[in-house]
Amino acid sequence: MEPSQKVNMPRVDRIEPGYYLYATAHWDNVDGCAMFWKADKFRLLEQTSIEFKEFGLRENVAQLSAFEMRNTKSRRVLVGNIHVLYNPNRGEVKLGQICFLSSRAQIVAEKWGNIPVVLAGDFNITPQSAIYKFLSSSELNIKSYDRRDLSGQRSCHLVQVFEVKKEIINPFAVMDRLLPNGWTDEEVKVATGNAQCYLAVHPLKLNSSYASVKGSPRTRGINGEPLATSYHSKFFGTVDYLWYTKGLVPTRVLDTLPVDILRRTGGLPCKVRTVERVGFAISCCMTQKLHESVSAWDDIVHFQGFLKVFASTFLARY
Repeated sequence: MEPSQKVNMPRVDRIEPGYYLYATAHWDNVDGCAMFWKADKFRLLEQTSIEFKEFGLRENVAQLSAFEMRNTKSRRVLVGNIHVLYNPNRGEVKLGQICFLSSRAQIVAEKWGNIPVVLAGDFNITPQSAIYKFLSSSELNIKSYDRRDLSGQRSCHLVQVFEVKKEIINPFAVMDRLLPNGWTDEEVKVATGNAQCYLAVHPLKLNSSYASVKGSPRTRGINGEPLATSYHSKFFGTVDYLWYTKGLVPTRVLDTLPVDILRRTGGLPCKVRTVERVGFAISCCMTQKLHESVSAWDDIVHFQGFLKVFASTFLARY
């Protein structure tokens, strides 16, 4: 199928052995997301494809899928997958996309009984960024920030990260810093949904899976996130995450590559690793509170290997 034939094409296909695929693609920007799950372990209850262009939020896409465990039908989970806009200067669009996905996830989770939520994918933000704080705290006053610095990406150029050589002063970069960082009404509306409100909020209480599980200082930063999930000529750092809400407890994570080993590749993709990102995954427990007055969690159900298949956001071509 040629890209011009269809703009948005969500589809569910059976993949051997025993896996199903749910893919969404936007051909205008050749952008896509996909989910895989084991058909004998999980039943798909609901699926939603989000094409952000329909809401004035550029050409990126996202997905939401509600699942039920086949052996214990009371166990359900909602999984979201997103590819946030890359452009480091468009922080308002990044915020708008994340707010929209979070709000839609809350609606679907409530529909199926306030089930736990996992949001995975390429968020195109760094762990030190304002948008990362927004995800973990549920709110952000954007008036305190320059929209061009909300994602933190502009501080992760190879020269800045490794100090390989003295940074060459770029006159355009200097001019960029001198430009006013005020927000227009349209930018505020894109970021928060209301041109008169500078407070961006989302309804989910999110925790980062990697920050919740202790790791090696060779692979983790000071906040617990991987030191790098992306490495190319213009960027070195972490932009991919697995967020979760109450009702899930991460027990293990797939650690990423140490910086020294990653640097030997010269960047991703390379001959050894033909993908552009470092793989990441989690094993976790699903928990259920029997009574509101009981503080202990009971009846823990492991579903290791389930969420790891949702960690990747990639270009889906059909």
